[in-house]
Amino acid sequence: MTQPSAHSDDPHYVTRSGWLRAAVLGANDGIVSVSSLVVGVAAADPSPRAVLIAGVAGLVAGAMSMAAGEYVSVSSQSDTERADIEREKTALEETPEAELEELVAIYEERGLSRPTAEAVARELTEKDALGAHIRDELGLSEVHTANPLQAALASGATFSVAAAVPVLAAFLAPATAIIPTVLVVTIFALAILGALGAKAGAAPVAPAMLRVVGWGVFAMAVTAAIGWLFGVSV
Repeated sequence: MTQPSAHSDDPHYVTRSGWLRAAVLGANDGIVSVSSLVVGVAAADPSPRAVLIAGVAGLVAGAMSMAAGEYVSVSSQSDTERADIEREKTALEETPEAELEELVAIYEERGLSRPTAEAVARELTEKDALGAHIRDELGLSEVHTANPLQAALASGATFSVAAAVPVLAAFLAPATAIIPTVLVVTIFALAILGALGAKAGAAPVAPAMLRVVGWGVFAMAVTAAIGWLFGVSV
């Protein structure tokens, strides 16, 4: 159920945190991992066919892996949340006074006086005891509740779209310029990803761009170093 807002013209963006996290993770992984794969293959065999096959294979495998990984991990979180809620239901049935006192203690810790905390706890318990404990004791709400399917779709879709960028760049670039082309396009794509993620969450753009580009370049540098150690010039 959507709660009314006192400032509907200036909404909160925390409601996007679930899918936005998965989307940014998927896109970032798609750009960095497939770019590294394409560059590594191009260093060994710069033919467009070899690069395209490797890139598409990495895109498909990565998208499936990201979607499955998000679904499994977020499902585990969801299972834990449901188990905690069931325990709260049982506790409210078996020891309602102890549960009421827990709420009172929580509100006192947040700064309410004892009489006010007791009044708030009793009124909320009378209206929706389980809802009050889920929200104030467990710290869960509709905004933060795990959604496995949403996370899986967001991560898998953004991985696919983002991974297509270095694949297309490598395929369209001249055989002698695949590596520098992919590296430049990748850095540009990471900068765009950082900006889009910040805009979607109404966060400062510059720090997000620097963070995404910095860690992406670092990941590719590590990949290049490993390739160099094994005798592949990247």
